Amino acid sequence: MRVWLRTFQLGVKSLLLHPMRSLLTMIGICIGVWAVICLLAIGEGISDQAQKQIEGLGADNIIVRSRKPVNPEGGGSSDFILAYGLLRSDYDLLIETIPTIKGAIPIREMRREIRYRDRSIDGRLVGCTPEYAEVTRLEVDRGHFITDADLKSGKNHCVLAAEVAANLFPYEDPLNRTIYVQEHDDYYRIVGVLKHRDATAAIGSSLEAQDFSSDVYIPISAMRKRIGDTIVVSRSGSREGETIELNQITLRIDDVNNVMRTAQIVEQTLAPKHAKSGDTVIIVPKELLDQARNTRIMFIVFMGVIAGVSLVVGGIGIMNIMLATVTERTREIGIRRALGAKRADIIRQFLVETVVLSALGGVTGIILGYSVKPGIYLLRRVTTHYFPKLIEALPVVVRDMEPIIVPMSIPLAFSIAVAIGVIFGIYPAIRAAQMDPIEALRHE
Repeated sequence: MRVWLRTFQLGVKSLLLHPMRSLLTMIGICIGVWAVICLLAIGEGISDQAQKQIEGLGADNIIVRSRKPVNPEGGGSSDFILAYGLLRSDYDLLIETIPTIKGAIPIREMRREIRYRDRSIDGRLVGCTPEYAEVTRLEVDRGHFITDADLKSGKNHCVLAAEVAANLFPYEDPLNRTIYVQEHDDYYRIVGVLKHRDATAAIGSSLEAQDFSSDVYIPISAMRKRIGDTIVVSRSGSREGETIELNQITLRIDDVNNVMRTAQIVEQTLAPKHAKSGDTVIIVPKELLDQARNTRIMFIVFMGVIAGVSLVVGGIGIMNIMLATVTERTREIGIRRALGAKRADIIRQFLVETVVLSALGGVTGIILGYSVKPGIYLLRRVTTHYFPKLIEALPVVVRDMEPIIVPMSIPLAFSIAVAIGVIFGIYPAIRAAQMDPIEALRHE
């Protein structure tokens, strides 16, 4: 033990003889460790955000969406109304024939201009049921969401998203006020205002991003009664339109283990009506969640490999410096060998010096690694202030990402740093130990 302690003291003293060189060598390892921690934290943050977006859809849900056919028949006529997508009979068939479905939510959506006095917005009118708020995790700020009584009677009641309320009613309380839907010459009384709800990001090609900020929710029965299924637009003497009964059916499954099997049954049930036209698509959040988790592992490994390259570069820097040190200290090595030092003693001294350099660099890198969170926040604030368009162009998953330090990255990065110090220090140490003492003493 005393031998190792004495060797450690000699090693530190040798490093302090050239402080600037030792510092620069240590920085290489420091940057490598910092890169490992930061890149893994950023990768974990992005992955966690993506998984939360998918979990917001509900892992025990199946989403069936209407999809416009790519080449609809009759699309070239001057008076053409395209009928496609989910039907109310599909909704009834699914809930009546599949026992693992514990509930289903029919949804109808359309873009409309919403007005209040002289203010207007381009909003999304959503016909839904009271269960919609629970499934999509909408929280009421004031008033209440659509009720069963509203649904049964088909009342012209509506609930506003927080951003819609702020834009149409900047100085007034929107509750019990009336908004106007211009295209249908229709009025709806406001019974509730929601809290802000973050948008869901697009995951793959099957799940589109959904922004809740421009939504106005009404009973789906009121939408059918007051607006209908067919929307027609007249342009240059011709009429074009589409007939959609339901844009989406969200199925709630009794057990998450039954989700995949139920999705296959849903596909088989809808196939006779929709397989040929391809006007429906089935989205399984659980499947997307599993894919996101697998992608997370691959992403973290990829980021770790990139960061590991920095550690290897730092290790090469250590080898380079130690080889130069061996040349400079040839006479010292010869004197030590002449006084009785064995080759093992020379190897131990040089290995201690490399391990000290890499360990100090590793500790410094870990300390800097914990700055990734405030560093990202500062970078985001500066970028938002000076380059707001750049921030807006980023995907929601990246824009709202919070770095999460992976606990295993700390000991892993430090262990790799020390291991690299040993691996890249062995060759210079062996080279020093193999010097001929007589030749070393002659060296000037």
